[in-house]
Amino acid sequence: MTERIAILGAGVMGETLLSAILESGRSTDDLVISEKRHERAEELRGRYGVAVTGNAEAAAGADVVLLVVKPQDVPALLQEIAGSVRPGATVVSLAAGIRIATVQAALADGVAVVRAMPNTPALVGEGMFGISPGPGVPDDRLAAVVALLESGGKVVVVDESQQDAVTAVSGSGPAYVFYLAEAMIAGGVEAGLDEATARTLAAQTLVGSAKLLSESAETAGELRRRVTSPNGTTHAAITTFDERGVKDGLVAGVLAAAARSAELS
Repeated sequence: MTERIAILGAGVMGETLLSAILESGRSTDDLVISEKRHERAEELRGRYGVAVTGNAEAAAGADVVLLVVKPQDVPALLQEIAGSVRPGATVVSLAAGIRIATVQAALADGVAVVRAMPNTPALVGEGMFGISPGPGVPDDRLAAVVALLESGGKVVVVDESQQDAVTAVSGSGPAYVFYLAEAMIAGGVEAGLDEATARTLAAQTLVGSAKLLSESAETAGELRRRVTSPNGTTHAAITTFDERGVKDGLVAGVLAAAARSAELS
């Protein structure tokens, strides 16, 4: 039996998931998305041929309900759909900082709740999702959520207590990479490159390095050391980074993000 999937929230991430799920081979007949703005609803209907309705209508009868709204909008959304989500359904919250207990408390007994932290590379099919099942979520329901989100990238399953760390590493992580890219491009320009060329060099270097890290059995440190010849150009750069506390600053930044995530939860 094919699952019916409801995506509540038609912003950038909601549309990203919609597109990825459809590209994975799911039929538009099995999908519904909610959107209150008439023009946006018509845009999505025209672009994807999918049904667009209100929140409660979308949630009614759905096997999987994805909550893809801003955290501050979650309480009102849960109140709106509480009477529509049937026992046996799975609700996946992608709203940052919203705890599983908060979602469970608003819904009927028997609704499986999963918390997920996405990131923006899902826009290009290379997202990272850290997900946590709530108490009593059956293995088959968790597996179904993993398969669904894998249409937009990779998925790791962690305990909810680790979600602040997930947020700090992968949720906020794209900003760290772009920050590094900004610096690489600026350095390239100062060294004599035009900005377009520096951007191309930096972007492809980051793409290739990420792929190498992902596919290699070696640690990041080992891969770095393989590029760093004694007294060579890379050694000069790494030594400068260490002298200026770049690594320590990045580690401190990740910890600060995790702490802030905990404060906001």
